Amino acid sequence: MHSWLENIVNLYRNMRNDNFALFDEDPLGRSINLQSHCYGEFSSAVVQANTTMEDQSQIEVASNNALFLGIYDGHGGTQASRFICEHLFKNLLRFANDNENDITEATLRNAVSATEEGFLDFAKMNYMHQPNLGYVGSCCLAGIIWKETLHVANLGDSRVVIGTMVNKKIRAEQLTRDHNCNDEAIREELRAMHPDDPNVVINDNGSWRVKGFITVSRAIGDAYLKRSEFTLRESFPKLEIVPEPFTRGVLSAEPEMHTRVLTDNDQFIIFASDGLWDFLSNKKAAEIVRKNPRNGIAKRLLSTALAVAAKRRKVTYRKIQAAATGRNNVSRRSFHDDISVIVVFLDKTSFPRQPVLNLSYTGSSDRPVQSDFAQFGLTTSRLDSMRHRSLKDIIQFESGSSHASSSQGPRTPLALNPQTLEGESSRAQSNR
Repeated sequence: MHSWLENIVNLYRNMRNDNFALFDEDPLGRSINLQSHCYGEFSSAVVQANTTMEDQSQIEVASNNALFLGIYDGHGGTQASRFICEHLFKNLLRFANDNENDITEATLRNAVSATEEGFLDFAKMNYMHQPNLGYVGSCCLAGIIWKETLHVANLGDSRVVIGTMVNKKIRAEQLTRDHNCNDEAIREELRAMHPDDPNVVINDNGSWRVKGFITVSRAIGDAYLKRSEFTLRESFPKLEIVPEPFTRGVLSAEPEMHTRVLTDNDQFIIFASDGLWDFLSNKKAAEIVRKNPRNGIAKRLLSTALAVAAKRRKVTYRKIQAAATGRNNVSRRSFHDDISVIVVFLDKTSFPRQPVLNLSYTGSSDRPVQSDFAQFGLTTSRLDSMRHRSLKDIIQFESGSSHASSSQGPRTPLALNPQTLEGESSRAQSNR
């Protein structure tokens, strides 16, 4: 074979085997390559492993001043993560409206608490018809950039990592704490909160769990570990063994709050569910973001994590892609969890970067819809001046696989003018 032809063949073979390129062929993957927000740009990606996608992710882009981000890692079912995705942001806007159109750490905390109460009331109301509502729950990682300040609320083991420039090098700084019982500090925290309960955390085959049930110490939902009306009834999963009856709540829904004034040194922020951090360290993730093009960067993080998952099991990424969803020794879930990733770039020198639409993106939808920011007085909507322009002409919404399975279809826009959605979403085909 001629050397030039051999080089072309080898190049094509390498391209076909590149995990980043292969992600677009993953029937359970979906991505947004790169979009604008008022402080810079963002990228997101998700991949499913469970029979039904239990992760939900959310990006709410305001025309100016604000960007809301949410990662909701569900467990036991989809109801809790979907409930959070539908209600948390609306609750935040409601509390901000009551706070003279201002968003603070307390505003976000109150929104999370209201979402928790709303879901528990929903579970109680529908429990007789849907007993599984007693044990379904979700981690909740929510953040908002408001007037150059980042507020974060966290329950569970999803994580926020900020890439900060220090002495011309990127330093990965973990902003949140993982509320996971496999961390000794979390176990000690639980024991201190429940000194009269020696079994508040139990080691189950090498994994520490609250009462032997769940690895996270804070979450939305999981009513059977919080409210007495659920703890002694049928709400316990049939596969779980109750070590002893208990009536006192043992799982917390108090979000851990973090506030940070963003500086010129803060380059980017990574929001991700624990499935990503199972395979990538904070430092490695930050290096990937720093050293690669922005376009498709969330997809690159996720595909790199899946490559590590494949290597650990001594298989190829294609082998993982071919695995069926579900929970058995050869299923997709045996290789990795549902994973959601959002990367936000901060272009401080041009705050706000440019006028953008009030748009809402979710990991379960191929198309953006109008964000509830548009109905709220704290941002300036520019939709009216763009009514007669195709959305396709204004933005390029690039999704991953159009075949991605999801527990939730596209959200119905609130008071959305259909003319603003003339453009069709398209699968990403090229890098910037």
